[in-house]
Formats: sequence, C-alpha cells, structure tokens
Amino acid sequence: MRTKICFMLILMALSLSGCESYTPKPIGYFRIELPEKKYVTFESEDYPYSFEYADVAKIQEKKSKDDPYWIDVVYPDFRGRIYCSYKKVDGNFQEISEDSRSFVYKHTVKADNITEQPYVDEERKVYGMLYELQGNTASAVQFVLTDSVNHFFRGALYFNTVPNQDSLAPVVEYVKEDIIHLVETMRFKAVR
Repeated sequence: MRTKICFMLILMALSLSGCESYTPKPIGYFRIELPEKKYVTFESEDYPYSFEYADVAKIQEKKSKDDPYWIDVVYPDFRGRIYCSYKKVDGNFQEISEDSRSFVYKHTVKADNITEQPYVDEERKVYGMLYELQGNTASAVQFVLTDSVNHFFRGALYFNTVPNQDSLAPVVEYVKEDIIHLVETMRFKAVR
C-alpha cells in the first residue's frame, strides 16, 4: 500500500513538474538576401533629365502622349517599383508642387508619422524634398525634385505586397539608399 502511495505521489510530482506555460512564438519572416549593387546612369536624348540608379533595378519607360517622360525604376527581385513622373513647369510650379504634396499626405490615414527632409544643390540648381512615411503605408518613401523654373520630377516607392513595415523594413532601407543616390545625381537638362 505504501509503495502504491509513493508511486502515486511520484507520478503526480512528475506530471506537475512537466507543466509549463506555453508562449507562442512571434511570426517570423523570410530572410531577404540584399544583393551587392553598383550605380549606372540613366541618360537619353529623349528625356529632359538624367540620374544614376542601382544596377539591380531596371528602367521601364511609360511614354504616353500626355506624359512622355514618365518612367518606373523597377526592382523585380523585391516586387518593388519607384513610380517616377515628370512635369514641365510652365508658370504652374505652385500648383504642381501642392499636388505632389497632397499625394504624400493622402497616406496620413495609415502613416504613424511623415518626415520631410529637404534637399538643396545650389551648384546644379536642384531642390527637393524626401518624404519618409512610417507605419503600414502603401508607400514608404516619396520624393520630389525641381529646378523650380522648368522641371518637376516626382517619385514614389511601392511594393506589390500587403504593407507590413516589419517585414519590408530591410528592403525599404536598401531601396531608400538608391533613392537618395538618385536624388543626389539628378541633372536637369537646359530647356531649348
């Protein structure tokens, strides 16, 4: 009888000691390999601007009758795209500028914060603004560049996926470096 009681007590002790609370693991994301990159120049007689972009991206022309200078900088490995539009300034700088700003601030519904970083290059007469949108927004980085007289260039980074700032963060930072490089190498051609 005593052996039975001892055996039951040992069995209960073992079963109680085996109970641990379960803590679910957070959702993991696939590791993203970010390739080495070099910069190449986008320059064409057909376009009123030139800049450098990463060789891991491709330029896709989006010529149309109304907008002949629009392009996309496409990152096929990341399903990302910088949509780039161009407008000729013809006494409508304020209107174009305000339109562009309103496109950025349409994201305030989802954005936790929007920071603005001005860019000025007096030597090349290129001025701009880099917008970083924090939170689960459709676009994480946008920018505008202009000479404020003849040219207005706008870009917005989008990924063809559901926005998730945690999983996209490494790729957004990777492409943001390229956007900054694009901004710093932008050249507007003289108007003829």
